[in-house]
Amino acid sequence: MAKTLAQLQKQISALEQKADALKRKEAEGVIARIKEAIAHYGLTAADLGLAGAKRGPKPGSKPGRKNATAKKKPAGKTKYRDDQGHSWTGHGRRPQWFVAALAAGKQPEELLA
Repeated sequence: MAKTLAQLQKQISALEQKADALKRKEAEGVIARIKEAIAHYGLTAADLGLAGAKRGPKPGSKPGRKNATAKKKPAGKTKYRDDQGHSWTGHGRRPQWFVAALAAGKQPEELLA
C-alpha cells in the first residue's frame, strides 16, 4: 500500500525532530570538550580570536551570501608615482619601489604624483 503525502510529511517531521535532538546531544559533548580544553590551557576569547566576534550560524543552517555582493572600498587617491607606473597613496607600509627610490637618492617630493 502506498503512503499518502500526509503520512510521508508526518514521517519526515518525526525524523527531523530525531535528527535535531541528536545534533543537540552531540553539540553538548563537543562544547564540554572545548570547555575542558579552554580550562586546561587557560585560553581566553582573544586567544581564540573571539573577542568582539558575533556568534556564527546555528548548526545545520544554510550559509548565507550576504557578503557576496559587497563592494570593495575604493583605493585612496594616488600621492606618489614613479616613471615605471608604480603608485602609492602614502598610507600604510611603504612599498618596495618607494623604499628603493629613496635608497637611490630620490626625495619623496620628487615622487609626488
